[in-house]
Amino acid sequence: MLDTLLMVLNVLLLIGTLLLALPVALLLAQVLLAMATPRRLDDQPRPARIAALIPAHNEGHGVRATIMQALSQLGDNDRLLVVADNCSDDTAAQARLLGAEVVERFDAERRGKGYALDHGVRHLEAAALVDGRTPDVVIVLDADCVLAPGLIPRLASLAHAHGRPVQASYLMHAAGPGLKARVAEFAMRVKNLVRSRGMFRLGLPCQLLGTGMAFPWAVALRAPLASGHLAEDMQLGVRLARDGTPPMFCEDMLVTSVFAASQEGERSQRTRWEHGHLSLLVGEGPRLLWQALRRGRVAQAMLVLDMLVPPLALLAGLLVVALTVQLIWALISGWVAGLVIAALAVLALITAIIAARQRFASDLIGLAELMKAPLYILAKLPIYLSFVVRRQTEWVRTKRDH
Repeated sequence: MLDTLLMVLNVLLLIGTLLLALPVALLLAQVLLAMATPRRLDDQPRPARIAALIPAHNEGHGVRATIMQALSQLGDNDRLLVVADNCSDDTAAQARLLGAEVVERFDAERRGKGYALDHGVRHLEAAALVDGRTPDVVIVLDADCVLAPGLIPRLASLAHAHGRPVQASYLMHAAGPGLKARVAEFAMRVKNLVRSRGMFRLGLPCQLLGTGMAFPWAVALRAPLASGHLAEDMQLGVRLARDGTPPMFCEDMLVTSVFAASQEGERSQRTRWEHGHLSLLVGEGPRLLWQALRRGRVAQAMLVLDMLVPPLALLAGLLVVALTVQLIWALISGWVAGLVIAALAVLALITAIIAARQRFASDLIGLAELMKAPLYILAKLPIYLSFVVRRQTEWVRTKRDH
């Protein structure tokens, strides 16, 4: 009886450790693949009509710069639509002053960016029936982002030529010089740039990142945009891959924005991202992975596996716990297989992080500073604990710092 119980515990601990080792292995592979010289997508003809869509909730100050950048990249046959979503400020008035087309949406129950995007696409569809100006491509931009020159026509041409969504590189910059802010910027750089480039090197789709996204008109019309999920962009990308139009990565076009500077804004922003990712990972990830594997869809399965990689801080913390548990169990039972796997997983994660810093973030954070990252992990523990005891499920706008 005791031998059977020990065997069951061995198997359970081994499975748990393997479940953590799998995302680490994928992360390491993505980092190593990303270190090679990126391949640039070939230029394509510009589509005749582009629609730029900007969802904005109380962005009366920040939306002006984004609108001016977008208008400078659009032609006479294009249109710029701002969805002033549940606004209580002058977002709509500011957008109209700059010449943007504006539609206002008020719905206290269906809140979130996904609903605003769906409302915008339905407005474009209805307008096209009246004036005949059906867009070839819809470009989605956040209301507070900075666009690389030529981004809109470049993304639109690729989406139109390939018939698939296209995601630009999206990076966020620290609002201050502190180590915590730079570690957060480094983690975002790994997630959005390094991992996306690694997937692209394998010919695999990438995650949608929320801004700098281009959708062929036919894809935009049928896309399940109307969602209040906190990670609606990641959810949308995986669902589009499931439906046969996986997003592709365009690294040479860049969109940037800035992390919230205030402690309150940073905490709100980080909680929304982390809880959204984790709820998608737990709630939909296993089912989506099983569906992809059952249908033999390798690209979709790999995108879901990418989604199942937890945030770096959480992954590191869980691996430390697994290593500790396996060490204690090895001392008690003499069974070391799980300990070896946990140790290899920790080594692989350290290798991935150091390699990513060396190749992609040596300008941002030093090796000595990186050794202080465990303090950043400890600082994020309340976010992960609150996911268990008080999970955020409703979208809350990040407090901006103007």
